[in-house]
Amino acid sequence: MKTHSSNKEDIDVENGSLDKDREKTGRSKKILTLHNTALLSGLAYCLSSCSMILVNKCVLSSYNFNAGISLMLYQNFVAVVIVSALNFFGVITTEPFTWRLIKVWLPVNIIFVGMLVTSMFSLKYINVAMVTVLKNGTNVITAVGEMYLFNKRHDNSVWAALFLMIISAISGGITDLSFHAVGYTWQFINCFLTASYSLTLRRVMDTAKQVTKSGELNEFSMVMLNNTLSLPLGLLLVFVFNEVDYLTQTPLLRLPTFWLVMTLSGFLGLVISFTSMWFLHQTGATTYSLVGSLNKIPLSVAGILVFKVPTSLENAASIFFGLFAGVLFARAKMR
Repeated sequence: MKTHSSNKEDIDVENGSLDKDREKTGRSKKILTLHNTALLSGLAYCLSSCSMILVNKCVLSSYNFNAGISLMLYQNFVAVVIVSALNFFGVITTEPFTWRLIKVWLPVNIIFVGMLVTSMFSLKYINVAMVTVLKNGTNVITAVGEMYLFNKRHDNSVWAALFLMIISAISGGITDLSFHAVGYTWQFINCFLTASYSLTLRRVMDTAKQVTKSGELNEFSMVMLNNTLSLPLGLLLVFVFNEVDYLTQTPLLRLPTFWLVMTLSGFLGLVISFTSMWFLHQTGATTYSLVGSLNKIPLSVAGILVFKVPTSLENAASIFFGLFAGVLFARAKMR
């Protein structure tokens, strides 16, 4: 009897151990899945971001197109058309718009439009490599914003990397052979708006879910919201900045290849809208910014080679010093 009882206890202990092992395995698989999803969303964001900047630079500089807001407006219109078509054919689902949802989303949408417009204006005057270095300012503003808004503390290694980013941006500007004060001004405004967007979006996403009918808000719904709401505001800005006269006179709008590149940029605009929200949803504001920093290394090299940017040894050193600071920042944040 004792032996039977002892065997039964051993079996229970073994079963308990098996259950614990299964729980550990389940947790490990779940963590691995989350890491894989974050990695995939990060890679998608990097590829779309690189492509978008290069195509926009091509449209604005290589074609010498002087209507950046109109370009942004067309890109967002293409995105709305594609998402609406996918929703109509049942490929994806999006949340129906309500006034409550629009009122919640409108502030972040205004920042979104400002971010896109200032990016267009800066790219018109600054080469891609310097834009990538100056965008490091976004990391500085984001880190400070997280500290004051979310009481998030950063260690000394993070602040050291951010300090190096500031030094590289200053030295890069001083040694930039194609320095343009207007372009630099637009880029600094863009850094502030981009940081504001990443800090605000996470909070607005949580609030917006509470006012939807389903209680959820997927990435396609957010892309649809952002791009649809940007159309009337973008149209207003086209008239405010008097781009209408330019559009009626430019011969570029009669070139099929130009429309092809414009439409490609619209498709990439949709992809980057989706991947940025997907990535931010999987991670956080600072991680979102630091991956953008790592993304700048291949982008800077491609920008210099593709557009044959004249550069000096000092300026090239400043650029790569800034990119190195971005890598240090990434390593510091991952500790």
